[in-house]
Amino acid sequence: MNPVIEKKVNGVDLALIQNTVNAIDETPDLARFTFRLHNKWKKGGHNRSKVKGFYGAGQENYHLQDFELESDEPTALAGEDLAANPVEHLLNALAACVTTSLVYHAAVRGIVIDELESDLEGDLDLRGFLGLSNEVRSGYENIRIKYKVKTDNVNIEKLKELSSFSPVLDVVSNGTKVDISIERK
Repeated sequence: MNPVIEKKVNGVDLALIQNTVNAIDETPDLARFTFRLHNKWKKGGHNRSKVKGFYGAGQENYHLQDFELESDEPTALAGEDLAANPVEHLLNALAACVTTSLVYHAAVRGIVIDELESDLEGDLDLRGFLGLSNEVRSGYENIRIKYKVKTDNVNIEKLKELSSFSPVLDVVSNGTKVDISIERK
């Protein structure tokens, strides 16, 4: 019997990743995931989302614990500043997803990352959200991500290329169809 050699790069279990890739390659339907959350408005700009589970790898999956995500608006936008606002949550989702994508794809390619951090900024003109101008979009006009990474110099350009694998970056950059239905409770 051959001993199982555990190999991790950047904290990523390469054997587990390879097993996942092989399973999806053999059965492509395993790649289909549906993520969900339930949101409930509290008052004003304050609302709370709960995340319990998702569908993926051909079955229902449940997180080890339920997660709650709070959202509010700052006082400058008539909120109580109880939590980050939705557009800040979007920046967080983008930072987390690009970071995870970089780390995982770097690990698979043997690129060691010793440290990685990012700063994000997004420019938003409230005239779009407030309905004061049809010429201004409601969302971010521009988002900037600045990464600082401790790795070998030869890896910097490759890491920039690997960022393109981020699903959230894809959604933000290319847009995604969103269907909204509203019904009486």
